[in-house]
Amino acid sequence: MAKLVQGRGFCSKNMSEIKKREKIKKILPKIPKSWQGILWSCNVKKLDWERDKNYIIHQVLMYGDLNDIALLFKIYSKKEIKEVFKKKPMKIYTPQTFNFIKRIILDIRDKSMTPEKYVATS
Repeated sequence: MAKLVQGRGFCSKNMSEIKKREKIKKILPKIPKSWQGILWSCNVKKLDWERDKNYIIHQVLMYGDLNDIALLFKIYSKKEIKEVFKKKPMKIYTPQTFNFIKRIILDIRDKSMTPEKYVATS
């Protein structure tokens, strides 16, 4: 449960986390079975929205279609998705997909963010 802050009631950070979890559970309590092909290296029945957030976000951005990406934005905020993309890179992208996700989907203009940490080499 959320921690109490002296004189302020519930800590706002913890309250926002609680609201976020409730939102996720209301929208979609389980990972869609249709995402098994996108999240191919794991059984979707065993995945958790919060625990596996980095994996889910990167896999959907790389392998999902625009409908999958739209659903991703209903589950996670754009800020969360950008944060995962920037701070927890995964080397799974093609050069074209990396640039599309970075520039078009996430509107990231940071030139220091180069493909080396994102683009898989063959």
